[in-house]
Amino acid sequence: MPRLQLQPPARFGFETSVQIYISHVNQGGHLDNAQLLTLVSEARVRFFQSLGWREGDVGGCPIVVAELQAQYQSEGFHGETLRIRMQPIEFSRCGFALAFDMAEAGSGRPVARGQSGIVFVDRDSRRATDIPSAVRARRSEEHTSELQSRLHLVCRLLLEKK
Repeated sequence: MPRLQLQPPARFGFETSVQIYISHVNQGGHLDNAQLLTLVSEARVRFFQSLGWREGDVGGCPIVVAELQAQYQSEGFHGETLRIRMQPIEFSRCGFALAFDMAEAGSGRPVARGQSGIVFVDRDSRRATDIPSAVRARRSEEHTSELQSRLHLVCRLLLEKK
């Protein structure tokens, strides 16, 4: 099977840390592939929280993860702390890809990278919908703001491709 060809973004605007617990480790003694997804999900929740949103209400619409790609670069082990970075990329009418990069926090050893396909959905019909106007409006606010914090940079990057 050919390996995924994932090109990480040049920079990541969001970063968080998570620890690998014993429940994340499989019988091989390393981070289980299904548990990798739970760590990515936790980081994604934190990403949206850093912008003041919940996944069930991002600018007035819920989001769903429509697809996920992940590529291991090395094993992760119980007790290690992973630094997970995220960056929105590849915007479309109704969503974007959320790239992630995981590394062991102490050494910087790459553990995994990938991306999640984030889609905005209409609350009633549960079908894909345009990126919400509240999200686009926040973009306008960010462009007129002189604040340059990491939070504002992430939000601006999230919205500027719409």
